[in-house]
Amino acid sequence: MSAEGSSGPLRAGIVGCGAIAGNHVSAHRQAEGVEVIACFDIDERRARDFAADHGIAQPVSSLDELFALGVDLISVCTPHPTHEQVVLAAAERGVHVLCEKPIAIDVASAERMVEACDRAGVTFGCVFQRRLWPAAQRIRTAIDEGTLGDPILARIEVLLHRDASYYTATPWRGTWATDGGGVLMTQAIHYVDLLQWYLGDVEWVMTAADTFVHGDHIEVEDTLAATMRLSSGAIAQITASTALTPGLGQRIAITGTTGASVSLFEYPEGAEAVNDVWALPGQAAYSYPTEVLADRPLTEINGSLAPFHAEHITDFVTAVRTGRPPAVTGEDALRSLRTMSAMYRSMHTGRPERPDDSQPLHTERTP
Repeated sequence: MSAEGSSGPLRAGIVGCGAIAGNHVSAHRQAEGVEVIACFDIDERRARDFAADHGIAQPVSSLDELFALGVDLISVCTPHPTHEQVVLAAAERGVHVLCEKPIAIDVASAERMVEACDRAGVTFGCVFQRRLWPAAQRIRTAIDEGTLGDPILARIEVLLHRDASYYTATPWRGTWATDGGGVLMTQAIHYVDLLQWYLGDVEWVMTAADTFVHGDHIEVEDTLAATMRLSSGAIAQITASTALTPGLGQRIAITGTTGASVSLFEYPEGAEAVNDVWALPGQAAYSYPTEVLADRPLTEINGSLAPFHAEHITDFVTAVRTGRPPAVTGEDALRSLRTMSAMYRSMHTGRPERPDDSQPLHTERTP
């Protein structure tokens, strides 16, 4: 079912009623001409409770029931490995899809999702709301205008805190089979997306990773470092960890051939980023935190990101109505996944690896 050119209300459904789903409900309601008519979760009680909490008229017990209500678009907020089933079912019925990251835990699955949506002519987007921060947009503009010259160096830091309960309270977290990875797949993925949005495709990557703190309750990495070369010739480094107490925030910094450098800094986690370094000719400005802050609960982190979920979903609704691509497409999300697949392969092989469409993510760690 195509909504392109439609002026009537768009009927939205929520698939998966976990922590992030509330952001989607609020965001859909802030978008003009959208009605959230139903929600679905495999746990029927959770769907009923979520519907009651958020004023949704129809909690349903299956995807078929959801689609039978005539939804025009859905938000997919389920665990990572279930995304493909939901997206393919939506594409088959002509329903537009906005999916939480990562869109899948292996490249082949993501490719099937992108291809199915392309074939069906439905809009397929992925949530990387950090692209919509004014600080992130400002860097994109500086690159586009040539103020930096050609970008030659990028540095990413993802230095976060997670306690044991973050993993143990949600059984699918922290395993290769269901989470698809650790700090890279679940947290640093946002900054891999920003990196490729700014600098293009990754040519090769060399990764080292380990589980230093959370080994008693996860099998995936909690700490990672990587060096990569991009197809533009630029080089980049990523360091990421959930082993810090307290967390020290997240940053991406870019330097160009003019010698100019710019960066954004997300601190505390989930807070709207600021351009903490803006070292352009005649525009030098530096802003650093003056104190180390306490770690925030996940509900507060998600709440801080809600305004940018709203912007993301407003953009997605506009894309559905007009037929233009959304701000972050399924193909964009696939590019990030290809890069992370290469990073995980390098972690296991100890060699530089190139993004390769045909290779799945590793499902076990080599001793």
